[in-house]
Amino acid sequence: MISILRGIVASVGLDHIDVVVGGIGFRVHVTPAFAQGNARDEEITVYTSMIVREDSMTLYGFESCDERDVFTTLMSVSGIGPKIALAALAVLRPDDLRRAVRDQDLATLQRIPGVGKKSAQRMALEIGDKLGTPAALPGAEATPAPAPSEDTVASEVSAALVGLGWSEAQATKAIEKLAGSGLGASDMLRAALVSLGGGRG
Repeated sequence: MISILRGIVASVGLDHIDVVVGGIGFRVHVTPAFAQGNARDEEITVYTSMIVREDSMTLYGFESCDERDVFTTLMSVSGIGPKIALAALAVLRPDDLRRAVRDQDLATLQRIPGVGKKSAQRMALEIGDKLGTPAALPGAEATPAPAPSEDTVASEVSAALVGLGWSEAQATKAIEKLAGSGLGASDMLRAALVSLGGGRG
């Protein structure tokens, strides 16, 4: 089990980073916000969860142990796999998830891509108090760096949405609603995911 990586960022994608540790490169799937918050050639520490399947070994990375623990807990819910668990952390912060589960806030849970009403009910029921008690969130947040151009942002966000399981038509429709908003790639993806909600076809 690979639980922590400390190395140099070799490349950054919309939803992944490549980290070189001791001459070996690891591709780590992360939230768009985490990916865009890092730059090439910088040293980084990533808390990871390795998912082993018959035909693959995939690393998912997080900024903190807390996010990794939330990711692991989400996957304990029947029907919730790593893609949906990571998408949950792209849309909601750990304490937002804690509050939603604690308050049985199904509407908030359904903002997660791929989570409908029944899945949200299962999450609230099966997770219970496993996520712990919400803490006070910091008030200020860093403003994301702007993307190079609106066309580039739209193209990257569309690719990320399709990668998460949405159709190209759904991705295009969601992005068109955000045209001219001036959002960076990570913020536009977050807004598109919220707009699409649990209605994947």
